[in-house]
Amino acid sequence: MRLPTFLPFRRRPPPTERLIQIPTEHPSPYCSNSISTSKYNIITILPKFLFEQFSLYANLFFLFTAIIQQIDGVSPTSRFSTVIPLALMLIISFVKEGVEDIKRHSSDAEVNNRSVLVLKGGGGDATGSHTSTLRRKSKALEASLHDKPHFTSQKWTSVKVGDIVKVTNNEPFPADLVLLSSSEPDAICYVETSNLDGETNLKIKQGRTETSGYLTPEAVGRLRAEIVGEVPNSSLYTYEGMLRADPKVLPNVPNKAKDSGQSDSTTVNRKGTLTRQTPSRRATVSSMDLQRGRSQSGFLDPQKTQDVMEIPLAPTQVLLRGSVLKNTSWVYAIVVFTGHETKLLRNASATPIKMTHVDRMTNIQILFLFGILLAMSLASSAGTWIRDATFGDQLWYLRLDLSNLGVQFLYNILTFLVLYNNLIPISLMVSREFVKYIQSGFINSDIDMYYPETNTPANCRTSSLVEELGQIEYVFSDKTGTLTRNIMEFRECCIGGRCYALTINNPINNSMDASRNAQANDNPKGMTSSGLLPVYDFDRLQSDITENPSEQIRHTLNEFLVLLASCHTVIPEVQEDTGKITFQASSPDEGALVEGAEMLGYKFHTRRPQTVTINMRGEDVELEILNVCEFNSSRKRMSTVVRHPDGRITLYTKGADTVILERLDKNAPENGIVDTTLTALGEYASEGLRTLCIAYRDVPKDEYESWAKVYEKASIALTDRSGELDRAAELIEKDLILLGATAIEDKLQEGVPETIHILAQAGIKIWVLTGDRQETAINIGYSAKLLTEEMSLIICNEVGKDETRQFLETKLSQLRGRGFQNTVFNAVKRNSVSNGSTSSHEGFLDPHGPMALIIDGKCLDFALDKDIEKLFLDVATQCKAVICCRVSPLQKALVVKLVKRSLKTILLAIGDGANDVSMIQAAHVGVGISGQEGMQAARSADIAIAQFRFLRKLILVHGAWSYNRLAKLILYSFYKNIALYMTQFWFALFNGFSGQTIYESWMVSLFNVLFAVAPPMVMGIYEQYVGARMLDRYPQLYSSGREHVFFNVKNFWAWTFNSVYHSIVIFFVVTIMWGDEIGTAGGQAYGLWAIGMVMYTSVVGVITVRAALYTDWWVVYAYLAIFGSMVLWIVVFPIYSIVAPSINNFSIELLGTGTQLYSSAKFWLSVIVSILIATIRDYTYKYYRRTYRPKTYHIVQEIQKFNTPDYRPRMERFRKAIHKVRMIQRLRRTQGYAFSQSEHGQADLIRIYDTTLQKPKG
Repeated sequence: MRLPTFLPFRRRPPPTERLIQIPTEHPSPYCSNSISTSKYNIITILPKFLFEQFSLYANLFFLFTAIIQQIDGVSPTSRFSTVIPLALMLIISFVKEGVEDIKRHSSDAEVNNRSVLVLKGGGGDATGSHTSTLRRKSKALEASLHDKPHFTSQKWTSVKVGDIVKVTNNEPFPADLVLLSSSEPDAICYVETSNLDGETNLKIKQGRTETSGYLTPEAVGRLRAEIVGEVPNSSLYTYEGMLRADPKVLPNVPNKAKDSGQSDSTTVNRKGTLTRQTPSRRATVSSMDLQRGRSQSGFLDPQKTQDVMEIPLAPTQVLLRGSVLKNTSWVYAIVVFTGHETKLLRNASATPIKMTHVDRMTNIQILFLFGILLAMSLASSAGTWIRDATFGDQLWYLRLDLSNLGVQFLYNILTFLVLYNNLIPISLMVSREFVKYIQSGFINSDIDMYYPETNTPANCRTSSLVEELGQIEYVFSDKTGTLTRNIMEFRECCIGGRCYALTINNPINNSMDASRNAQANDNPKGMTSSGLLPVYDFDRLQSDITENPSEQIRHTLNEFLVLLASCHTVIPEVQEDTGKITFQASSPDEGALVEGAEMLGYKFHTRRPQTVTINMRGEDVELEILNVCEFNSSRKRMSTVVRHPDGRITLYTKGADTVILERLDKNAPENGIVDTTLTALGEYASEGLRTLCIAYRDVPKDEYESWAKVYEKASIALTDRSGELDRAAELIEKDLILLGATAIEDKLQEGVPETIHILAQAGIKIWVLTGDRQETAINIGYSAKLLTEEMSLIICNEVGKDETRQFLETKLSQLRGRGFQNTVFNAVKRNSVSNGSTSSHEGFLDPHGPMALIIDGKCLDFALDKDIEKLFLDVATQCKAVICCRVSPLQKALVVKLVKRSLKTILLAIGDGANDVSMIQAAHVGVGISGQEGMQAARSADIAIAQFRFLRKLILVHGAWSYNRLAKLILYSFYKNIALYMTQFWFALFNGFSGQTIYESWMVSLFNVLFAVAPPMVMGIYEQYVGARMLDRYPQLYSSGREHVFFNVKNFWAWTFNSVYHSIVIFFVVTIMWGDEIGTAGGQAYGLWAIGMVMYTSVVGVITVRAALYTDWWVVYAYLAIFGSMVLWIVVFPIYSIVAPSINNFSIELLGTGTQLYSSAKFWLSVIVSILIATIRDYTYKYYRRTYRPKTYHIVQEIQKFNTPDYRPRMERFRKAIHKVRMIQRLRRTQGYAFSQSEHGQADLIRIYDTTLQKPKG
């Protein structure tokens, strides 16, 4: 029997669709548009904070100890000696966490309080009805129509599902929206999605034709509709839904459709309407049965559908939160998902609680110490039991209870646990948090990581992770906005075999260079970087167009620039206020080429559906665009067929050198420039520039008319239209005449190549995870020095899961067999040399060369499957660099989580967009860049910086220092406490395991608060095992942190045994020297507490000298802390022993002890002897290690101390020369082609634009 749906304990099935009413309901039943990236809120802060704090074993132990101390008759110390320090430590940590989280709340508030225009009045601001048909809802809303529809500014938090919003140019979208109309023809708009997928291209979105006529608030205010769509999900590339509306309120519906309530199916008109293409990615959620949904929802009766129009919605109509409106004055759109239900936030994850490797190691060490503590307590309790069982009758004066020794044994364990509990230093928790906070302050105030252009300093948002920066092994980086500026500049070109450049980098300045070019009867400004070709500036290019004596050169230059100004899909837009023309380009590459033509005197300024107008050196020329053969990743080229004013028909083509050169006319004398052009391409690509080849041919009229019929037939094909168009383009793209090549600089952020090179030298592996296309990512990889000339590329572009598995298995077997190949390779090489052969030995991997893995998003989907991910990881980890292209935000996070889960190494992720948030949060340390893509990544990151280059100092200097400082702080804190409190254990051997303490209780408390707190604090704040300049000069030093040299189990036990040794020396030296002494010459007895203070003074002296031996960086604070601690004790002790007992018998045990001891020569002698015997071993060991078995940083410390000159810079010129040769060798195999043009819909797009018409104001 089925349970009624209203019963609370009956689990309801999840909804399969979402129903949105327009006008929207108030209040909305859906998620608020407010977002939160904070770690805590008012409800969760206490439980989450306590869970985080008590996941540290030390805090659990101190809580356990504090509870034991409350039991009467068990604790030998004060009840509050543990609970008060623990409470103070928790309060300090709570305040620190609260301050850091308040900053996150402030960042969230900044986003939530952004403004957007929301429709009010009319249909957009009325209370919806819950009736079952649109007609009944429409009647219920008539009362609200007296208010004239208008847009009013509201905060993003006020936006609700079903609202109609207006977004203007360069504004981010406040939620996930369905596009209704825009200022552009046919409801088209441009969207920048680099914040979502990392792609630099502008995406084209288009509203439905039926809603494209909503151009005023009054018009859109009459909309009565509902949307039945998919439920919130994480797929960025899919959307399925249906807009149901009364056809009478739709502006662009034919009368026939209005009468019938049905819409004609969309037809493709290549002259006037943008073709509605199937999305390039298949839906990742199952398709909805809309007919079944209608009957279930009750909003549409199948018998009454004649008055409702159903308009299907697809991803083309969806504007996602995180993207930005570009090159479009305004859009009207309906809100479908808000807040944490948006696709962007669905790809993100909750702010995780991160525990550092040092914290985990500290937990393990505390477990070790607790084991030692428990063993000591068991041994002492067993000693007590043996004493009572054996000698209890003789100790009648102690009034021992001998009736239940078993229970007494258990009670004694608790007593000794409390007595020895300070073996684990509670002060460590406080000092560690304080030091981390100070370290984060050093990062925030570092002037070297301040970016003056945006007034942005570094911001360490989570101080608890600073030491992780010193142990990074993998860096996962976004590309767009992180490595690059996403700014393209037309830098150089080669036209007709002559090279021109915007700036001359290698000017001619000697007679040798001049004589080399004298035969050219010319005056070049400079040479290419290799000195192979002369270079002229752009001023010379412009003069050559009209003044060069060679008509062939003038013709070639003219055709080259006409091609740049006409062979594209750019839309010019005139700014009304300034009159300046801006270019709406779907890719920055195309925009740079058109801007380059404008700079050289060929200004493209008007586009009509059939023509473009170019101002050529002051004269307007109108060219008819007959056909456009679009760019795609397989063609790697784009062509336009143009009719000139004189009737001449010309084919203009631009694309990759490999596809252009194979289509050249082999017999044309003009193509004699191929070798020169290839040399120029090699020069450009070696500088990291993005290259294209430029070619053309004149097409006879009869040939064009014959081909146009084939092209028209392909354009209306119902199946495989894209393939048919490609085949048609092949028929005309032949017998080309090479004009030359272009070189565009995709500007890297300042210092990116140097930073990546230095990080690689430090042994850090860098993986780039980008949404951009493969050619672009590889090109940037070389420019940024992520990929080097000697690297062999493993490119994985398989189409299926089995193919991916087979490919990875093959490559892994080759990589693992490189040891065998090393022998074979050398043997073949020796044989080849002896025979004079120069074969390349293809089929063998160079056993000495590094590898790089390139994998695209589709193939990565297969590689991340459970049964293949280990194989993928094995291949990737044997490569020096990895580039993952066309990946989604979720894939970025999955890759990071895979490495994190499998390798147990410390990972850092860095990005600047919202698409990087999940990756940033998945890594151990997340770094956000305050870049052009917004602040979402910076707000969600642990550390925010303004430029990628600042990562160099953040990791190599601040990270290395923080790790070393925290390691010294923790180890020294353990050491000093063990050295003091192990003397209690040795004393127990001599007092019959009675539980008697040798130290006065308040002296014990003041040990970690006053007398021994300064040395570890100064170590944690100011210590530098090597200076910043040396850490940057020798990045190999960073391996000390990555390999956990300073903080590991071996070091812990070394320090533990050393502290035990020191406690033994101190206890027995003092005991032996004072064993027969019963009093002073004046007859005063020293007593137990005096002997205890002798040991206490010796401990303070020994740990002070140990701190001095352990310190590498002596600043004034180090002197004050280390030697000042001993001086402070010597001064305070006699004063305290006199003043404290006079205050209500406070510390009465120490009354007069100070003056007694200070007047005794034996006191000073025993302290000095204890210090010498205890520390002579440490000094000897340090001398031996530095002299005979030095570490790398020991040598660098000497270089730093004696300022030893470094002769490596003399090799820099030689290294650059070798770099150039290797780069040219690589470019003989693959040129620097990279072009990020949108692949579909561009030809139709330009057919609907007429820039001479005025756009609607909205």
